[in-house]
Amino acid sequence: MGTELGRSGPSAVRAGAGGASPRAHNALLSVSSIETLYFDRIYALLGVSLDVQPGEVFAVLGPNGAGKTTLLRTIAGLLKDQPKKGQIRFGGQPIERRPPEAIANLGIVYVPEDRGLFRELTVEENLRLGLWGRRDEGVATDLEFVYGMFPVLRERTRQDAETLSGGEQQMLALARAMLRRPKLLMLDEPSLGLAPQVAKAVFEALTVISGRGTTILLVEQNAGLALRIARHAAILESGRVVLQGPARELAENPDVREVYLGVGGEAAASPRGWRLYRKRRRW
Repeated sequence: MGTELGRSGPSAVRAGAGGASPRAHNALLSVSSIETLYFDRIYALLGVSLDVQPGEVFAVLGPNGAGKTTLLRTIAGLLKDQPKKGQIRFGGQPIERRPPEAIANLGIVYVPEDRGLFRELTVEENLRLGLWGRRDEGVATDLEFVYGMFPVLRERTRQDAETLSGGEQQMLALARAMLRRPKLLMLDEPSLGLAPQVAKAVFEALTVISGRGTTILLVEQNAGLALRIARHAAILESGRVVLQGPARELAENPDVREVYLGVGGEAAASPRGWRLYRKRRRW
């Protein structure tokens, strides 16, 4: 990691040279200088590095096209022969370019933006697929946990997934993922398309999940919601990490507040008095 960033606090830093992050020690997931290409010529990720500690919520923020989904898909092994460069370590062992099923068997569960449900199957059938291969005594307990977290799913057990509302589908996707007992839960835009109150309920569930010790890597455009539950966060723009640090400090950074939280930073009159301008970001 590199230099301090202005008024954002001593821990929030810009991406850059300067050696390994101190967070890399004992990290559950460590992503080091990865480069991911599409069609072997278009760079989607350029030297991205981040470290996720056990039990924390780590949020990745950024605009459309920044490379956030590509980052999750690269970690999950869903992009063949990617990353081209760099290393991904999970639990201390390298996992880059391994088959997605091998990565999933390590305890990494990925919930994509489209939720990945079997829409023609019922709620109960989708949940049973989440239990595929499990023979342990905790199955009944885990089912009760997800039904307790999302009571509406118990009421909809015989209903086809495609007939659920967007919020109910997101709840089902989360519930099914938790039945895999993930060590790392990766979520892509869980608030996408949801009404504010529903999105808030989903994020409250993520707080409960995190409280049980599940590590969460969260890609999200709703920076306000993400920074409230995250311990650490990074901002990705044009395939690069431009800023990262403790979530509380990023939430107080004036540039983050203006660009991602919509707070402050109103356009000011030009010194020449003939147009408006916005202050330049410092990353």
